[in-house]
Amino acid sequence: MEIKKDVDQIHDLVPSLKNVVVLRYCQNKVNWLNKYDLWFDEAIKDLEPAPTNYDLPAEHPCLYLYTSGTTGKPKGTVHTHAGAMAQIAKELGLVFDVSPGDKFFWLTDIGWMMGPWAMIGVTYWGGTLVMYDGAPDYPQPDRLWQFVAKHKINTLGLNPTAVRILKAESNELVHQHDLSSLKFLGSVGEPWDYETYMWYFEKIGGRHCPVMNISGGTELIGCLLMPLPVMPLPACSLGSKSLAMDVDVYDDEGNSLTDTIGHLVLKKPAPSLTKGFLGDKQRYLETYFNRYKNIWYHGDWAKQDNNGYWFLYGRSDDTIKIAGKRIGPGEIESVLIEHPDVKEAVAIGIPDEIKGEALVCFVVLNQPDYWDSISVGSPNLEGINQHLISRLGSICKPKYLHRVSTLPKTRSGKIVRSVIKKKISG
Repeated sequence: MEIKKDVDQIHDLVPSLKNVVVLRYCQNKVNWLNKYDLWFDEAIKDLEPAPTNYDLPAEHPCLYLYTSGTTGKPKGTVHTHAGAMAQIAKELGLVFDVSPGDKFFWLTDIGWMMGPWAMIGVTYWGGTLVMYDGAPDYPQPDRLWQFVAKHKINTLGLNPTAVRILKAESNELVHQHDLSSLKFLGSVGEPWDYETYMWYFEKIGGRHCPVMNISGGTELIGCLLMPLPVMPLPACSLGSKSLAMDVDVYDDEGNSLTDTIGHLVLKKPAPSLTKGFLGDKQRYLETYFNRYKNIWYHGDWAKQDNNGYWFLYGRSDDTIKIAGKRIGPGEIESVLIEHPDVKEAVAIGIPDEIKGEALVCFVVLNQPDYWDSISVGSPNLEGINQHLISRLGSICKPKYLHRVSTLPKTRSGKIVRSVIKKKISG
């Protein structure tokens, strides 16, 4: 990704900008602007090394992390030295058992919270963090499995969307690589569908690597829900509450729920909670504390079943309400992906005069030539349509079901529903 081009576009928007420091990397051709640009190596050649040890208070900010912006204007979350360390060290040590000699790799955008999360936690426990620059399926679909085998990775973290893509592209190629070094599989960011989860567990983990499915957020730089490697785990489950986190599921009125999907909340503070949004205190309070008094509203649909296991169902602020029935896009997408012809899916709601909202679904199909040969309303798409209705009822019949060649994603692999919704609604 040519970041320099993006930076060049902001010069006129930032009157105070004096210089842009550019690192020589990959021998890429650079659009050089003499007025602004400096080479990194030339800029530092006459400088003395700066001191790196400071005695700072525990609550002193250690980093600002911006959310991906998939649910609105990006927010700069403020994290502190002690808070971030306490939460991250707990999770990397107890969930992934990181220890000296372990090699840990998580496929993520380095600017997403999983980047600093892995850096801080792995080095705290003396492990080795393995870095990767490039796409997981380029130049060959099995590139990631080559990488794991070559470097003898012990913990591999992928989000469900990435696994779906790799599953479709390199299912038969997996067996050509020795993945026996793996001890743990990681997952974060979005709900699983059963078939993809089991493929990850069986084909990549060899049925002996537990899937440590965790969930939290940039605002926590840590987890609300996480399993432990010693506990039994139903497919797609997140196991239990994160240790020392007072997590619950609420209905709209603030009543606690069991075995029913509701709003994921945090009832007591944790040391790693963001100290606020950078330069926007009021928005911080409105985002997390307006729905329930003195309760952190996280914005995810969740359920704790009667056996105590936790499951996620997508963002509660993405809820689609069809003729009074509320349903999360994650539930619809999970059912669509169960169909053998569907590789990826996304569901959104659009205004409808009769139902309030109508359902619109987009699917990426497994075979490109198959994709090119069909059209909306064909028997193949009708089979997908009927599959959705049979599972969720006729009220969830899509007003439109479109096949597309790809879906917009963030660099961490999360599908950006808001972009699709804005596009289709004009």
